[in-house]
Amino acid sequence: MDVVHDGLEGLHRAGEGVYDLVILDIMLPGLNGYRVCAALRAAGHDVPILMLTAKDGEYDEAEGLDTGADDYLTKPFSYVVLVARVKALLRRRGQGAGASPVHVHGDLRVDTAARRVFLGEDEATLTAKEFAVLEQLVVRAGQVVSKAEILEHVWDFAYDGDPNIVEVYVSALRRKLRAGLIRTVRGAGYRLETGR
Repeated sequence: MDVVHDGLEGLHRAGEGVYDLVILDIMLPGLNGYRVCAALRAAGHDVPILMLTAKDGEYDEAEGLDTGADDYLTKPFSYVVLVARVKALLRRRGQGAGASPVHVHGDLRVDTAARRVFLGEDEATLTAKEFAVLEQLVVRAGQVVSKAEILEHVWDFAYDGDPNIVEVYVSALRRKLRAGLIRTVRGAGYRLETGR
């Protein structure tokens, strides 16, 4: 475990070392947490990132997630919640160890064992949370999956934040994959279209 107190040093260490998880405070001197996260993702690092912040607005949370963070925790928080979120991120990262199937729907191919997504020949780079949302939709392709079911699957605990956070991830998936691939079923949830 390494601890650094400066964004530039954190980016340097995360870029050179191999880590199972990065816990990143947004208010870092030198380079803020948003920029560190974005730089890691731009460099191709897929390590799970948990953002910590004293900012509690939903736009701050959305910005953190948009830069590539896998989860977001607002201060003050309890140690128990922090540990639960760390365990959930690590568990999701390690789920690929078994012999999971490859799901194919048209030109979309989702390999849950390797945790890779392809649209045609092009690989899509997804955050751990984006992958978990897509995985929930893929295993139930053609069926409506409610926001509550997605929250339960993706967060692995009783999420008490804004359930509209699911929309942030679905929007990100639509941008990274294809707009018509995930349909909103008004008042019910989301459905992965299988005939595309």
